[in-house]
Amino acid sequence: MADRDQYVVIGNPIEHSKSPQIHSMFAEQTGEAIEYKKILCPLGDFSRVVREFFAAGGLGANVTVPFKLDAYALATTRSSRAEHARAANTLVNKGGLVLAENTDGLGLVTDIVRNLGFPVVDKSILIVGAGGATRGVLLPLAEERPKRIMVVNRTPDKAHELINSIKTETKGFPIVLSSGGLHDIVEDEFDLVVNATSSSLSGDAFPLSPSVLGRNALAYDMMYGKDKTSFSRWATAAKAYQISDGLGMLVEQAAESFFLWRGKRPETRAVMQALRTT
Repeated sequence: MADRDQYVVIGNPIEHSKSPQIHSMFAEQTGEAIEYKKILCPLGDFSRVVREFFAAGGLGANVTVPFKLDAYALATTRSSRAEHARAANTLVNKGGLVLAENTDGLGLVTDIVRNLGFPVVDKSILIVGAGGATRGVLLPLAEERPKRIMVVNRTPDKAHELINSIKTETKGFPIVLSSGGLHDIVEDEFDLVVNATSSSLSGDAFPLSPSVLGRNALAYDMMYGKDKTSFSRWATAAKAYQISDGLGMLVEQAAESFFLWRGKRPETRAVMQALRTT
């Protein structure tokens, strides 16, 4: 495989990652000669691991938890999306210079709008959670021109900070921005409810009332797993009109990374179908 261009995904833990499988399918369908591996990176050692990989000829890396902030800090240049998120999930080796990109938001929007057929324009959106996952998708969602975005979090100050962070970029947009704690939603219904917390994978009960779901609402979990998450169970019990997990977002953000590296845009639906059956 020495003749193949080298790419990796770096994280800790990393064994669960589907990225090698996804990019192998992308490479096969586009005829690109690449090899894509996993790297389990020791905590506190991200910079050394990336620099050694790039020095050995590696061309690109995907970055997952807990290193997205480290990837942003390491980069020589950063895209506007990475700058806003202050985090990166994709690195490109450009002759020793390192470009940082954040494709999470593009992946989410593409999955919701194209794959699920749910246009975001003029919709009201509730995002639960104010961590790095929300930071990466907030501006791309706002750029779709919804009529409202509200971010809620157990710690309201973090939600306020995130909403304030996009006010300059969305100035002039016909959009209402708000934020608060989990109990600050009063008699509100939303067209799109996005779970951006990892608590749904731990089995913790989703902390909101089903009344937040509008009549034709999409309940979208940015997490995914073999079994239903607690958010999915909550949405099912609440009779949400449409429910989706984050597998489509995972594949679509990977497709954006692949396009950035190789200049070819892979077809994603077949890849998603293959992952659902494995």
